[in-house]
Amino acid sequence: MRVRGPLRQLAGGCSEHAIEGATVAELLRELERDNPAMGGWILDERGLVRRHINVFVNGERRGAEAAVDPADRIDVLPAISGGMTPR
Repeated sequence: MRVRGPLRQLAGGCSEHAIEGATVAELLRELERDNPAMGGWILDERGLVRRHINVFVNGERRGAEAAVDPADRIDVLPAISGGMTPR
């Protein structure tokens, strides 16, 4: 699993994480458990993926219930917002 942007800093500066789980939700729970500074940034108090977090499995956006395989490439990144509107 790879984390990007500010999530990387919360994970001690490490972007690659070897985590096992059968679903996206299981992987994210384990990621937060292994990196306490991330607690609450990815999952809310109900254990649901926060709206500003995007999870991609093999390049396709997926939800928490999506099944994953150990060979899958998982990317977790916060949504990007803001910026300037071209004139």
